[in-house]
Amino acid sequence: MTADLFSADPESDDDADSAAERPGGRQRHTPLAVRMRPRSLDEVVGQQHLVKPGSPLRVLAEGTSGRAGASSVILYGPPGTGKTTLAHVIARGGTRKFVELSAIRAGVKDVRQVMDQALTDRDLRGITTVLFLDEIHRFNKAQQDALLPGVENGWVILVAATTENPSFSVVAPLLSRSLLLTLQPLTQEDLGGLIDRALADSRGLGGEFALEDEARKHILRVSGGDARRVLTTLEAAAAVASGKAPASGEPENQDAEPVKITPEDAEQAADFAVQRYDKDGDQHYDIVSAFIKSLRGSDVDAALHYLARMIVAGEDPRFIARRLVIAAGEEVAMADPTALQTAVAAAQAVQLIGMPEARILLAQATVHIATAPKSNASYKALDAAIADVRAGKGAPVPAHLRDAHYSGAHRLGHGKGYIYAHDQPHHVAAQQYAPDDLLGTDYYRPTGNGAERAVADRLERLRQIIRGT
Repeated sequence: MTADLFSADPESDDDADSAAERPGGRQRHTPLAVRMRPRSLDEVVGQQHLVKPGSPLRVLAEGTSGRAGASSVILYGPPGTGKTTLAHVIARGGTRKFVELSAIRAGVKDVRQVMDQALTDRDLRGITTVLFLDEIHRFNKAQQDALLPGVENGWVILVAATTENPSFSVVAPLLSRSLLLTLQPLTQEDLGGLIDRALADSRGLGGEFALEDEARKHILRVSGGDARRVLTTLEAAAAVASGKAPASGEPENQDAEPVKITPEDAEQAADFAVQRYDKDGDQHYDIVSAFIKSLRGSDVDAALHYLARMIVAGEDPRFIARRLVIAAGEEVAMADPTALQTAVAAAQAVQLIGMPEARILLAQATVHIATAPKSNASYKALDAAIADVRAGKGAPVPAHLRDAHYSGAHRLGHGKGYIYAHDQPHHVAAQQYAPDDLLGTDYYRPTGNGAERAVADRLERLRQIIRGT
């Protein structure tokens, strides 16, 4: 694979646009999402925080003079928010050559070849190379390091796109030499404007179709905030409505009524919503974080929503079950000891029966934990004890508590004076258990929630007997 396979001069996009607008041109064979790709920042939908006048991205796209105009950028955001589009817009600014690499296919050799050619073009032809690297998070450290000389010395303007958090997926030296620009999910208004433009624009459907309100709502609802998905679904719905591939260019009959795209057409084009979810990326961690926090906050409806999102996205049900077991101990604990039993039973049952039936058990455990009274006193008590141990607290074990079962233990005084609790009233003995330096330390402080209220009353009496107070 060579870089020439991915390179294009700035003028080539304009030629493509012209061909696409001619009746019978190649637009008929080009996806709607590609045909409607913005040619300038003014056509970009959404991301107004990045494209406003004077912003680094606009300076870069317009090719204005100065060092700021040559900054490399990393575009971070969900799919369909315009990362590739912005890269193409940037390539149009000034005298630039556009080279596109995919991190899925390219290697170190390809990167170095681009860098060498970019240096030659800059020094001999005065041409600036814009290198668009899609899915940079798929490059390993060595591959990303190969980009550093070109970026640092200005041989290329790197525009890298990623759907994964760059703080974890991009090496620090490259991150420090680039502007990090975060793209936000597109709003319903943004996507609605994109639909309107695609319906009317000659590069799109050219006024040949009219979209009914309910069909419009369905397309927006199933898009998942993805502009590419919106246009792809619209194009498919238009094909269903017309019974053939959607016509492009000028209508053959100027007086013909636009073909109506009905809700049924839209539903046939896409019958379920896209669920954004990456099993080892931000969506995975963000959604499970929201799930746990909803359980902790006793919002059963929100917890069920996030559970549904994980299930629909194909999350491993065993992972969900493990999180529920942890939540039962961390968030509920002694306020309702049966929550842990429910969670463990659900985890075991998930192993036994699998999906889709396992969702029923996950739902039961979710509802139990979310609606149960809450207490984190148990694990807070342990954390406090661990902190004391790490701080060096903990004198030798009192002699009467030490192991006395082996020969010679009594000569050492082990077990001498130990009181067997079951021989005492209420089976509780008044004697020292804690090391000398921790006498009277209260780690466990039960709440007054649920079953732990009764535990608090009993604990107070136990401490009085044991400590002789």
